[in-house]
Amino acid sequence: MDSFYNSVRVFQGRGCLRELPSVCKKALKDDLSAIILILVWDKSVLEQKGIQKLQEEFPNTLVEECSVSNPEIEDLFGLYQKFYRKKVDLIIAVGGGSVMDLGKSLCMIHDEEIESAEELRNIIAEKRYRKSSLQWIGVPTTSGTGSEVTCWATVWDMENLKKSSIETTENYAYAAFADSRLTENLPIKLAVSSALDAACHAAESYWAKSTNSISQMYALKAIHLIFSALPALVERRDPILTSEILSRASLVAGLAFSNTHTTACHSISYPLTMLFRIPHGVAVALLLGGVFKLNQSKIEDLPELLESFGVKSVDDIQPLVEGFLTAAGFEIRLSKWGATDATLEEAAEKSMTKGRADNNPVPLDKETVLKILNNIKG
Repeated sequence: MDSFYNSVRVFQGRGCLRELPSVCKKALKDDLSAIILILVWDKSVLEQKGIQKLQEEFPNTLVEECSVSNPEIEDLFGLYQKFYRKKVDLIIAVGGGSVMDLGKSLCMIHDEEIESAEELRNIIAEKRYRKSSLQWIGVPTTSGTGSEVTCWATVWDMENLKKSSIETTENYAYAAFADSRLTENLPIKLAVSSALDAACHAAESYWAKSTNSISQMYALKAIHLIFSALPALVERRDPILTSEILSRASLVAGLAFSNTHTTACHSISYPLTMLFRIPHGVAVALLLGGVFKLNQSKIEDLPELLESFGVKSVDDIQPLVEGFLTAAGFEIRLSKWGATDATLEEAAEKSMTKGRADNNPVPLDKETVLKILNNIKG
């Protein structure tokens, strides 16, 4: 028996952000004195008409710039310290995955009394967070994260080379706005790496141990949309149409893995990001071909999945992905990112992320991971 649950109210399409004020009124029961905290990567998004109107109608709106990639526990604690006495009623996270991770994480700890970053680290490790009184709304400015429709957030601990997940089904967003106006002018590197991250979300949801037929349906649609749009993206053709297709694809991929989690690609990617500072989307994309080969014997309806990528063989996946990464200007060999035999050993040892590695249909061990990594070392 399949089951699927996602409570997010979804608004998708170019210009949909104009509905933000009315949705906030519903969320706050028409209390125009409510305090709204808007977290942004870049304050230029405040020029969007939907956000301008929101600030006019809710005079107690606060704005905080959060220009940090891969937020760490100290970043989250700093944000908590700044706002936990403000009696915030609603958080709106406008940005990529990092901003939304901070927004949904802040929701989960806002009601807690936390004295230090170390105490917060322990709360996250022991999952000692209560149901939050805060709601949040996700507004992605990249087409790849899917975070606006998932109920978990990633917080990093680079000093100890650990990645933590704050997760509960009570932390789905009140609403999500995937407005492609916000993604039309992304730098090519960010646009391509984000799109390939979304493709990995979809593929991994398709073959995950925890997959279901509804997630698989979303996954196939997302992958097809992404790989139909990527050629135009790297050739800088039809930017408005391309951004709309990729915005929709990212959202659909997010819905797919919101009920399955990811698998080996993401599990192995985390130490690559921590050790070599490889952007997350690039790291997962480089692993897609190797993990696909590893899992192929366990994938139901393999031809249908390959067709969504537009290829005939599993052997075609890695060249396909590397072609788009190269076109965007990324290095595609780990050695170019500073990897050595010794550091790849360390990466392999740190690749068994709970909830991701054990969600892969084929068991992972250090030797298997090392083989995948060496194939892309160069």
